[in-house]
Amino acid sequence: MAETNGGGAGDQARDAATQAQEKGKEKAQEVAGQARGKLREQVDERSTQAGQQVNATAGDVRAVADELRKQGKDAPARYAEQAAERAQRVGGWLEEADGDRILRDVEDFGRRNPWAIAAGGLALGFAASRLLKASSQSRYESSLSGAPEPDPVGYGASAAGTPSPAIPARAPQEPATGVRS
Repeated sequence: MAETNGGGAGDQARDAATQAQEKGKEKAQEVAGQARGKLREQVDERSTQAGQQVNATAGDVRAVADELRKQGKDAPARYAEQAAERAQRVGGWLEEADGDRILRDVEDFGRRNPWAIAAGGLALGFAASRLLKASSQSRYESSLSGAPEPDPVGYGASAAGTPSPAIPARAPQEPATGVRS
């Protein structure tokens, strides 16, 4: 009979572990659903705001087109009017679309135009690299000139608690002439 009790306890432990695992899965699914819902709400809210801003800008471009027409500049006015129309369509789509529709439309565009997505990624990467290069160059030049470098952490000292030493400027080197002395 001792064997039966030992087996029963093992079964009970397995059942308890299985129930705990199922509850954990249910809780994880519930949290994931809540996160998706909040993300969807944020996308809806932000896209509506962006749509309103785009529509306002389209209105400004239309005003510019009207002013150009008054000045007798019909060709630039037509281009401005076309840009305003396109911007207004995009603005309307952003205001009306929900998060699911926006994601679905972006995915469909990516499937139809993979090169456009690749080119966009390349352009973003290039812009980010130029931004990083420009900021690192200015930090390097300020360290050579002895000007204090902005402290992003706000401590004004190294981790050891001592003031950070300035990087000494290098003396200019003479150009190599190709003749050894």
